[in-house]
Amino acid sequence: MFRKREDTTPLSFPSSISERVTSVLGSGIAWKGNLGGSGGIRIEGSFEGNIDMRGLVVVAETGRVTCEHLRAKTVIVAGAVRGDITAEKVEVRSSGRVWGDVVTAAFATEEGAFLRGQIRMEERVELGPLPEPALEATKEDDSQVDAESAGDKDLAS
Repeated sequence: MFRKREDTTPLSFPSSISERVTSVLGSGIAWKGNLGGSGGIRIEGSFEGNIDMRGLVVVAETGRVTCEHLRAKTVIVAGAVRGDITAEKVEVRSSGRVWGDVVTAAFATEEGAFLRGQIRMEERVELGPLPEPALEATKEDDSQVDAESAGDKDLAS
């Protein structure tokens, strides 16, 4: 009569194409680095580094994320996140665990979810443009090559 209901409802993904899972970090994978883009990702393994996505980020029940900051349009946490979250919409499922502050325009949680941190609700959350580290690295590499070439010219004189 009072037994816990087994929730077999699958994660309900938004219908817009920008909020679909386009990549999966599988359960046997451990990844370190920074992640960014406009698609969506489902993390079933462990990830360490910052995430800056313009789509959906799903941390599955087996997923473990350790980051300074996770930024995305929508974040669904069924696993564990250690780090701050900024998103237009944040949902923490009953199996979800969050250690960090949350800034969002819409927040939902299920009974049993855990959050240790502060929640700041905003009318709108601006994610801003994606950083372009590849272009910055290219510019730095080009200027370094130019400086090395100038040094070579000095040696030739």
